[in-house]
Formats: sequence, C-alpha cells, structure tokens
Amino acid sequence: MYQYVIEGGVPLKGTIIASGNKNAALPCIAAALLTDEPVILRNIPEIEDVFVMFNVFRALGGAVEDLGKHSWRLSSGIKNSAIPPESAEKIRASILFAGPLLARVHRVVMPPPGGDVIGRRRLDTHFLALTELGAQVETADNFVFTAKKLVGADIFLDETSVTATENAVMAAALAEGDTILSNAASEPHVQDLCNMLVMMGARIEGIGSNRLVIHGCKRLGGCDYTIGADYMEAGSFIGLAAATRSEICIEGVRPEDMRPAKTAFGKLGITWEHEGRTLCVPKKLSLKVNHDLGGMIPKIDDAPWPGFPPDLTSIVTVVATQVEGTVLIHEKMFESRMFFVDMLIGMGGRIVLCDPHRAVVSGPTRLRGAELRSPDVRAGMAMVIAALCAEGKSVISNVYQIERGYEHLVERLSSLGAKIKAVDD
Repeated sequence: MYQYVIEGGVPLKGTIIASGNKNAALPCIAAALLTDEPVILRNIPEIEDVFVMFNVFRALGGAVEDLGKHSWRLSSGIKNSAIPPESAEKIRASILFAGPLLARVHRVVMPPPGGDVIGRRRLDTHFLALTELGAQVETADNFVFTAKKLVGADIFLDETSVTATENAVMAAALAEGDTILSNAASEPHVQDLCNMLVMMGARIEGIGSNRLVIHGCKRLGGCDYTIGADYMEAGSFIGLAAATRSEICIEGVRPEDMRPAKTAFGKLGITWEHEGRTLCVPKKLSLKVNHDLGGMIPKIDDAPWPGFPPDLTSIVTVVATQVEGTVLIHEKMFESRMFFVDMLIGMGGRIVLCDPHRAVVSGPTRLRGAELRSPDVRAGMAMVIAALCAEGKSVISNVYQIERGYEHLVERLSSLGAKIKAVDD
C-alpha cells in the first residue's frame, strides 16, 4: 500500500464534481439481487467499498459489467448464498445482502461484517426486522438466516438504523402482504434505495419519512437508476475550503441534502452559496464561533436524518481548530469515533476530550505537520484536511481506509492546487 505525503499551508482554488453517494450505491448494488433482470446503476463512485460489494455480488453468482462513465450493469443469477469471509471483514455493508438473499432464495450465510473501527455497531436491529418478517437466525461463527417464506409485518425498529432499514425494505419488497416499518431511517441514501425499488416495481409509501409502508410483490423487474450525489463528500470539501481558507465550488450537489450541514457549519461562521446544483464556498469567511443566546458556548451534535450527519463530526472537529472561539462537539452515536483527536492534539490543536463522545475545541490554532494514521473513512479525510491546513509536511498511513469512501482523492485535490502525492509505504 502507499501513504499520502502532504505539504500544508497552501490555499486551494477551483471546482470539483461531487461523486455518487457511497451510502446509496452499496444498498442499491445489493438490491440488484431482488430481480432476475439486468439492473443498470449510474453515478457509482469508483471507491474500494463499491469494488468489495461487486466482488460479493460476483461470488454469489452475479455478473458485473463496466459500462463506463461510472455506470454498471448487474445481472443476479444467484448460485450461492454464502458471503465470502474475506469480503465481509472488509466492509460492514456486506450485511445488506441478507435481505435480498432471504427474499430470493430464503437462506444466507453471513460472516460478521467488518468496516470502520468506531465503536460498537449493533446488528440487533437487522435481526429484529428480519425475524419479524419470518426469518430464523442462528448465531455461531457465522450468522445463518433462513426462512420458508417472508410475510409482511408491523415492525418498530429499536433504533433508527440506516442499514437495518434498508435490509428490511428490501426483504419486505418481496414478502407476502404489507409491511409497516416505523422508526425507519430516512437519509437521502435510504430514499435513493426506495426510489430504485419503486422503479423496479415495488410499492412503497412514505419515502423520506420515518414510517414506510411496503406492499409486497411477487417479483421485481430490472431498472436503470442514477444514484444521487454524496452529500457527505460535499460536506468534507466544505470543511476543506473553510479550514484552508480557500474558494472551492462543488458541482452536482442537491441543496436540500445540505441543509442539516449548513446549520452546523453556520455555528462556525461558515456559509456557502447555491446556484442550481453548484455549491460555492467563498474564500473570505468570518470563521468565528457564533455563540448561543447569552454568550453560551454552542454545541454541534449529530443525530439521525434530518440531524447533522455523524459522518461529518470528524470533519467539523478539524475545522473548529481553525475557527475563533470555543465549541463543543458531541458525537452521540459511536463511542470510539472521537479518539482520533489525539492526533489533532499532537499537531497543536487545543482540544479537551471530555469522554468518548464529547470534545471541546478552542481555536484558532496553528497546526503542525505530523506522522498520522487513518483510523476510519471520515477521520481519515479529517486528517487530510488537517494536513492541508498545517505548516510543514505530514505523512498519512493506512490510506486504504480513506479510499474506501473518497474517489481518486489525490488527483481531485491536486486539481485544486493541493500539494499531495501518494508514495510507496
């Protein structure tokens, strides 16, 4: 593998095109198993997580054809219902094949999924939803799901889990009868999956809300579906522009997807303009914490949609080191995600890690280049941003974690004027 070598302190400028939404692409790939007709997916990002999902799809008997221009044709042809362990351990999204395989062949063998190391990530909600639909689950070295048939049910999810919602919707689409899914996740990528299923012939009510009604069908057909833009990537580039005091435009972003991020970034004095689907961050920002009423220290905390996305807490933490004032960052959902701030402190950031979920950041501080390591996708990108606004050279290792979620990052950042290169580790 290789490392990123970054020379910081260089203002950036230019336009970048937002990639397709990673978190929409992964369930949509799994959903192609729900039909024996070809499915064409467009605007698919060229990232490691997508390629791992394609490998699983092939291992199950499917065919994957590159049509060029971020478009792929998938044909299911299921011949196997066991997820390869070497793929499962690389990516948490491998569990998304459970719902479609149960619906089509009534059995799936699932090794424990891997992915980001950001604390405990429960699978209980998946088990709850699928057993409510009629599946039986055996847990030993692997998870074995079986079902004679799936039958619609009235399900209340015990947490607003994105992937559990997606698994339940995919399984329910081919279940017998109607399914009511309450406390469902409603993120833009969940909406993308539901809209794709509707294009395949599924009948789903309440898309975009926390209550979905899925009317089961006997079969689904193929489709030609275009994934939406990755608003998490757009939020990362907004943070990059602010932290490096640069003027950057991002094309292809839906304004409605950025509203929760705009509220949170606004607490740090960061604004942007939208013209159509182009978002531009100006070079001259106040970069000053906007206090709550009475001069109180503001809090930026994450929540399920339409709250501030948890995947952007790492990004906003780095940005806060470059902003005048003090802010509390509260990551509610994952107990290990904030541990990366130790590296920021080593670079000169003034941060107090109160507990695994909360950090107080005071700025602005002049960061110094350092030897860094990417612990997960988003914290890895946060390290890239920190390195680009720091003085001197930084070296980031374990960049595989970053490239699981960011497409051709070195080339795209270089096009903005960043001094970044990949060198052999």
